[in-house]
Amino acid sequence: MLELLNLNTLIENQNEYTNFIVSEVNDHALRIAVINGEYHWHKHEECDELFYVLEGELFIDLENNETISLKPGEIFTIPANTMHRTRSKERTVNLCFEKASNDITGNIG
Repeated sequence: MLELLNLNTLIENQNEYTNFIVSEVNDHALRIAVINGEYHWHKHEECDELFYVLEGELFIDLENNETISLKPGEIFTIPANTMHRTRSKERTVNLCFEKASNDITGNIG
């Protein structure tokens, strides 16, 4: 079924954490997330993740004590098996491109 989606409408008035699949293409998914605070440390053993920020500022802390700061229009790819966490200081909206089968909670250990 063909469907036109408006990303802004999907997350308008959303201030609490949410993360869901918007669309799937072949074996990959486009997710949209609203974050305001911290997500836990984790890794995805068999899946890269590409983050694209639409609104706010997303911080991605990496296992080597490096922090990447993404602002609207910027992208960053986290390679598979890289321990990381995402966080923000205010409502932040991002898109994530990854395998549709990826478990977003990741592997904590």
